[in-house]
Amino acid sequence: MPGRCWIGTSGFSYPAWTPRFYPPSLAAGDRLRHYAERLSSVELNNTFYRRPSAAAVAAWVAATPPDFRFAVKAQRGAVPRAFAAPPEPGLPFLTDPFRAFGGRLGVVLLRIPENVPRDDARLARFLGAWPTDLPLAVELADPSWVADETWAALRSVGASLVATDRPGPGGGDAGVSGGAPPGALPEPFTLRRTGSALYLRLRRPDYDAADLAAWADRLEPFLAAGDEAFVFFAHDEVGRGAELALAFSRALEMRLPGTTRPDRT
Repeated sequence: MPGRCWIGTSGFSYPAWTPRFYPPSLAAGDRLRHYAERLSSVELNNTFYRRPSAAAVAAWVAATPPDFRFAVKAQRGAVPRAFAAPPEPGLPFLTDPFRAFGGRLGVVLLRIPENVPRDDARLARFLGAWPTDLPLAVELADPSWVADETWAALRSVGASLVATDRPGPGGGDAGVSGGAPPGALPEPFTLRRTGSALYLRLRRPDYDAADLAAWADRLEPFLAAGDEAFVFFAHDEVGRGAELALAFSRALEMRLPGTTRPDRT
């Protein structure tokens, strides 16, 4: 049996996506319900800026079907504090709200920012303190983290390495693994499965059919082997990211039927 690929965008509550993705008559409170009828996952931006309340989590879960999954971005202010200091005291504040998602939690996305260079001991300490019941994906933004020791540390606790594809300098496109800045690695960069699922962030403003087919080709061997994956396209001002997510779902379905939840419209 092939693995499952959960596909969506970074955030969903964007009025500017009307009418390209959301119908003009759709109320703001119904956006997630409409989104979840067409895509299988969302990378929540809201949780990056503020700690989610139990009521907010309950509303998000209620608006989506049982086969929908949330990738929850860990709060930006709490992550550096927990990573820089002994993590145990601060982790409950960061992680406790995520348990309200229950089985609908796909993964927690934790971003270590660009101003934090590689520190193997600090990473090991943080990963060792992370709650084992919360699936974790880590984006390491400084290029110094690109090392075998990093992959081994993530693999030892089953944390997923985030691979990020974003435009390169000067208008060129550069593949970026582990969230490193543009140009840190040559294209195509290596996809590494260090945890229970691959985690891919496709951040270019647009992808043509050949681009999407190439990424589908790269994911196909992992999915065919039974691995899972999360794939998220960037937020934009017109809803192009949502269109790309739908197109990518169809591209994967053509290769491995049942891998994604197809567009229902």
